[in-house]
Amino acid sequence: MPRERLYQSDLTSLPLLQRGKVRDVYAVDDETLLVVTTDRLSAFDVVLSDPIPGKGAVLTRLSDFWFKRLGARQPNQCLDLPLEAVLSDPDEREQVAGRASVVRRLAPLSFEAIARGYLIGSGWKDYQATGQLCGISLPDGLRQADPLPEPIFTPSTKAAAGDHDENVAFEAVVDDLGRDLADELRKTTLSLYKEAAAYARDRGIIIADTKFEFGLDAAGRLVWIDEALTPDSSRFWPADAYRPGTSPPSFDKQFVRDYLETLDWDKTAPAPALPEAIIQQTAERYREAEARLCH
Repeated sequence: MPRERLYQSDLTSLPLLQRGKVRDVYAVDDETLLVVTTDRLSAFDVVLSDPIPGKGAVLTRLSDFWFKRLGARQPNQCLDLPLEAVLSDPDEREQVAGRASVVRRLAPLSFEAIARGYLIGSGWKDYQATGQLCGISLPDGLRQADPLPEPIFTPSTKAAAGDHDENVAFEAVVDDLGRDLADELRKTTLSLYKEAAAYARDRGIIIADTKFEFGLDAAGRLVWIDEALTPDSSRFWPADAYRPGTSPPSFDKQFVRDYLETLDWDKTAPAPALPEAIIQQTAERYREAEARLCH
């Protein structure tokens, strides 16, 4: 059973490569990583001090589900290796059980690949100010949370912990990666999003938008890495409560963002502590998303 709350892993048998906003990454060898998904939560690119119980285990199971479901469409990072293959110490295995994944070690691309199907969040603010979403012109008269005419690809830079991601134009991706790889990245992002969104809609969840990350293998092929369509990387809305014109309720960390927006906080570290009621309600939303999608 996964430990109820794990804010930070502490494995001494493997070298720690990095602590991200949510994941601790360890080197197994030159070709393999151990990724531990903790219960840390970031909001507005600031890592909060309070763990969300069970969150890392939910994210791990959901990512595994999507990687397997969409694996025939897109190669991914997953390796079919048990935890015992890389952690010999039973105490260390117990510490990260249910929240650790053995994956391929790949060169990550320098962009986050974001697919948006609805007008919400920073995209809604952008549209109100400019009539565009990340530089892409949209029809007049759209409301908050309206579906877009077609899902769109809006890449962003990948910021270090504590810094803010920044939206960039598609041409910036072309300049960095080359036209062919940039086109493949956009096509793959939208294809994965559309298939996942159709599956989720049949199970009562609208995936308003989602963030993918990709890397390249030794042959230069595009590989899906990091996480897959989780409440951390996506906006999940209950279809039965969706009403255009307002910000819908969600099964993701938007619930925490909405709470933090009510506080006098400038969105820089350190973040305010979360009340236990907010922590528990957030955990419940993550579990509900998994239950609807995976069962």
